[in-house]
Amino acid sequence: MRIGLQIPDFTWPSGPPGLAGDLSRIARTADDVGFDAIAVMDHVFQIQMVGPVENDMLEGYTTLGFLAAHTARARLFTLVTGVTYRDPGLLAKIVSTLDVLSEGRAWLGIGAAWNEEESRALGLLFPPTAERFERLEETLQICLQMWSEDESVYAGKHYRLGRTLNSPQSLTRLHPPIMIGGGGEKKTLRYVARYAQACNLFPGPELPHKLEVLREHCEREGRDYAEIEKTVIFRFDVSADGSVPKLVDQLGGLAELGIQTAIGAVKDVWAITPLEVMGREVIPTVAAL
Repeated sequence: MRIGLQIPDFTWPSGPPGLAGDLSRIARTADDVGFDAIAVMDHVFQIQMVGPVENDMLEGYTTLGFLAAHTARARLFTLVTGVTYRDPGLLAKIVSTLDVLSEGRAWLGIGAAWNEEESRALGLLFPPTAERFERLEETLQICLQMWSEDESVYAGKHYRLGRTLNSPQSLTRLHPPIMIGGGGEKKTLRYVARYAQACNLFPGPELPHKLEVLREHCEREGRDYAEIEKTVIFRFDVSADGSVPKLVDQLGGLAELGIQTAIGAVKDVWAITPLEVMGREVIPTVAAL
């Protein structure tokens, strides 16, 4: 099992003046101690599950560019991009740029978007759910076309691109891997089977069922279920006595279900020591699961 770091919160003791220094130390440490990936949320306001909306929130792809300059090996992606936040041609260009400047470490994490509050507040597109899913599928098609040699017109229901030129192309070929977030059984997991290299799910009681639904979609799409990396969102807290064995046991249970990567926030990540504990006591222990 692999462990990825998600950084969902930037309200740290040093405040905005210290953010660049804190984030560079976090990124270098995570990269050095063996985290497989570093991810950030794609939000412009803090989400209420993490903290008040007024808390500090950095724009995702600007932050990933910063992280690329302070790391050498970790995969980099959003967990996950809201499809309506950027037009798909621009999104493909952004991820391609990240891939080139990180020397082939970019992934496209994407989903149908859900945060109406921040979208309305900043004037971002936020159509009804059915249309967001239509736009998600068209965006996936456009990104794949831009990462190919096909520069022809793309004409969809919601997007029309006159020429899908993408230069420089991504270093990762055939293309940067695509991770789709969410467990919707009719569309999201079908899109995973049809277009993606990874899924991101919640580690609750529904997880075995969601994996079985994904397997069924793969059968219908003629896709090898084993090709898809199964990941879950997680939370890592190694601050208390006995927390590490409990954490390893939880990750072992996920591995038995077929989960290959757990990606999550590390409590008090700004203090650096929790990252070092993860690298010393958790990451090597679960590597063989």
